[in-house]
Amino acid sequence: MGVNRRHFLKWGLGAAAAAAPKLLAQTATPKPDPKAAAAESAGCLVDTTLCIGCRKCEEACNRRNKLPRPEVPFTDAAVFREERRPNDKAFTVVNEYAGSPSPDQSATKQTHVKVQCLHCLTPSCVSACIVGAMVKAKDGAVVYNPKVCLGCRYCMVACPFQIPAYEYDVILKPRVRKCEFCADFAKGTGADPACAASCPTEALVFGTRSTLLTLAKNRISQRPDRYLDHIYGENEVGGTSWLYLTGRPIAEVGLLDVPTYIPAHKTESIQHGIFRYGIIPLTVYGALGGLMWYNQRRAQKGQPPDGPGSETTKGGSHEHE
Repeated sequence: MGVNRRHFLKWGLGAAAAAAPKLLAQTATPKPDPKAAAAESAGCLVDTTLCIGCRKCEEACNRRNKLPRPEVPFTDAAVFREERRPNDKAFTVVNEYAGSPSPDQSATKQTHVKVQCLHCLTPSCVSACIVGAMVKAKDGAVVYNPKVCLGCRYCMVACPFQIPAYEYDVILKPRVRKCEFCADFAKGTGADPACAASCPTEALVFGTRSTLLTLAKNRISQRPDRYLDHIYGENEVGGTSWLYLTGRPIAEVGLLDVPTYIPAHKTESIQHGIFRYGIIPLTVYGALGGLMWYNQRRAQKGQPPDGPGSETTKGGSHEHE
């Protein structure tokens, strides 16, 4: 039975696919533990059982980042009628959910939860950015450089928390916008969140990640009647710089249910394996070279070439009258 072009391509692609796992295994290198590296980096603990929904954090964020003033004043509770997400004009928002924030509090109370960039220990947005516009700083903040940004918005697609927002209404130089932990590297200062400094109930606590984890675990052990035995952000997507304590399941208070594995590690291992050993170009060039060899053999036998535009069938070539 003769070998046609389709069979040859299938064989070539199959061989490359079989070789790919071996090449990927060769490129796999041990990843450093992001939690150990981030132990003394900046972090923030959000205790949702203490938040009163005053939105002082929103106002402080607005002023620090010189964002447009909202149409609805920060003192107006009407914004709680709909669940909101951070956008290019509001880097942090507070949402309200019906029901008490914890079992030990009055059932007539409402639960308020602040939302912003969580500054992942291994950020998917940084991994997805092909020009290095998104960077993980030494102090833990994930910051953005608009001067090198191409506007591809891969960071928006990659973010598991759906945080980065794009300035679609800016024509000339649109930027990707998000919380940057109030980091001001031009002045030589690191993370310094205005939201935490403005919180009147200390529902937001700023400090090193290791200290905040200890604080959160102590609160859980001392008040098991108030808190769920879970620190959101300790393990989610490999860990985040922002940590949450809740008295209710995360699905009830707007926190996204994300995996504990690090998405960036999976995508990076595949990308590095493919491009380091050139699996894709080798497969393509190998298949084309094989097709050229195959057609040369057919030409030597007086047969028409096999490929685009050929008129071969299973029974051979058509005879033209």
